Amino acid sequence: MPHTPSRLLAEGPRVGIRHFTLADGPEFTARARESKDLHHPWLFPPDSPQTYEAYAARLIEDRTKAGFLVCERDTAGTSEGTRGGGPIAGFVNINNIVEGGFLSGALGYGAFAHAAGRGLMREGLDLVVRYAFGPMRLHRLEINVQPGNAASIALARACGFHLEGFSPRMLHIDGAWRDHQRWALTAETAASG
Repeated sequence: MPHTPSRLLAEGPRVGIRHFTLADGPEFTARARESKDLHHPWLFPPDSPQTYEAYAARLIEDRTKAGFLVCERDTAGTSEGTRGGGPIAGFVNINNIVEGGFLSGALGYGAFAHAAGRGLMREGLDLVVRYAFGPMRLHRLEINVQPGNAASIALARACGFHLEGFSPRMLHIDGAWRDHQRWALTAETAASG
């Protein structure tokens, strides 16, 4: 999927979304380090230049992935900065994108500590969902979340995702196989709700 790193792909009242760039490494990793307590034990975003470069390169180069940074806008509602958008509030990635008859992807996301609890990720995730069902032409999005991650479940529910099932020992996270709930949304459900 082609990336246009210098412009916002979609904008809301308080945030915009844009693709990752390698140049975002210093800010992203600093925010990841500041947010370790918020993320643990659910999420481990890259927090060093080396891990960020590998992570961002996969999101930029791999056609089965699409990474979006959720960037704050200034209080006047205009975008800041030369990269498109202001400070990075969080990120939403679409992984395991399958084309053909399936047209689906699996979402992963995280807020950074300075933005947590402010509704910015709700707005950002809504923008990514619209972008996925619009320009990306996907039909289905799925979120897999550990049952104890109340904040992630609340975000999935707030953005219209529906609980579809439970997958025991689904993903290897933090040294163990973890159970996950499966939340999903289709283009038709999003359009009607």
